[in-house]
Amino acid sequence: MHNDWPLAWVRERLAYVPRDPELFATALTHRSASGENNERLEFLGDAVLNLLMADRLYAGFPLASEGDLSRLRARLVSEDPLAGVATRIGLGDALRLGSGELKTGGFRRQSILADAFEAVVGALYIDAGLEQTRGIVWPLFDSLVRELPHPDELKDAKTRLQEHLQAQGLPLPRYNLHGVEGEPHAQTFHVHCEAPTLGAPSEGSGSSRRRAEQQAAERMLARLEGSG
Repeated sequence: MHNDWPLAWVRERLAYVPRDPELFATALTHRSASGENNERLEFLGDAVLNLLMADRLYAGFPLASEGDLSRLRARLVSEDPLAGVATRIGLGDALRLGSGELKTGGFRRQSILADAFEAVVGALYIDAGLEQTRGIVWPLFDSLVRELPHPDELKDAKTRLQEHLQAQGLPLPRYNLHGVEGEPHAQTFHVHCEAPTLGAPSEGSGSSRRRAEQQAAERMLARLEGSG
């Protein structure tokens, strides 16, 4: 394809004029097409995206722990959100695909879109440097960052209950298996969550002991929030 192809798309969708249009032609070429493909740029772009999102989350969530930041970053750089960003900037229309992928609608496939977006980020990093890449990429994630849950919501119920009790200087809860019913391949576990200072135990059920404990902890938290 002619150089106008990647140049026009990058100018229109990313408001950037490439120094090396061929670099972006490679970023937009899937391995199913002939010629150099975007897999190496995808590898680089994945690392750059992880850094850019880590940087943004570190600044935007100053009280979040390392584990919270990792979970939040996963919400931004996994396949679904990356494919969503790629769709929003019309990346599918700019992709070069082999005939087989074209026939099966590869330009709409999430994995292909997410990988190609990473490749474009890799191309930006080589062509523009990190700071300019940050200025182009960060705005594309504004709505996703605004929709991120509070870090506390990423923790499971048992962790949240434990942290709540620790903050109050209270004894930690105990989880007691109250019973198991059903056939071995379809068992239901019943668990009591007990904390000496919180009154009656809360009950939870689930297809595993862990799920039952999580439900019991969730119910204990709901009770605490209701009385708070």
